[in-house]
Amino acid sequence: MSGELPASNVPLRDGKGTLYEGGTRVVALANWPGRIAPGATPGVMHVVDMLPTLAGLAGAGLGLTKRLDGIDMWPTLAAGQAGRDEVVYNVEPSQGAVREGDWKLVWKVDLPPKVELFDLSSDPTETTDIAEAYPDKVAALTARVLDLARAMAEPLQPATAHRLTLSAPPTTPGPTARGTGAAPWYASRSD
Repeated sequence: MSGELPASNVPLRDGKGTLYEGGTRVVALANWPGRIAPGATPGVMHVVDMLPTLAGLAGAGLGLTKRLDGIDMWPTLAAGQAGRDEVVYNVEPSQGAVREGDWKLVWKVDLPPKVELFDLSSDPTETTDIAEAYPDKVAALTARVLDLARAMAEPLQPATAHRLTLSAPPTTPGPTARGTGAAPWYASRSD
């Protein structure tokens, strides 16, 4: 293992922390004898789907929560249905990516700006940008990224985030020695 970052997810493109499949795609396993049939489900699921899925299985209501991005994926797990049609990889001021079916748009605002389109059914390693060949699909997915960006909370700009971080007093006490309120063991070391 090389220890390089981002971590490799070969043969997929790039690694963790990126918007490409190597940064986002992982295998998930679910085992529930008698409830989930053995085998593979090719459906797409997102980590935000875990809360609504587990809450639904537990019979817990989500009526008092904030609006969630996740959906209940129990039909996908239990019956091998298709899963999500859309996956929002990330939308932030400098980049975004969204998947609709097998179409995936990666949008980067950093200079020089770049929009890439991939058909994951024929190119899961994202080696061939087909944006020029499908301008209508690029326009539709770009509009979706922009709609998502307009709906999200205003991000803290770096200067504001640094100011708030450096000026705010700590809101929780530091670690103590085994819950006694005494200074932690490493605070009294003399070496």
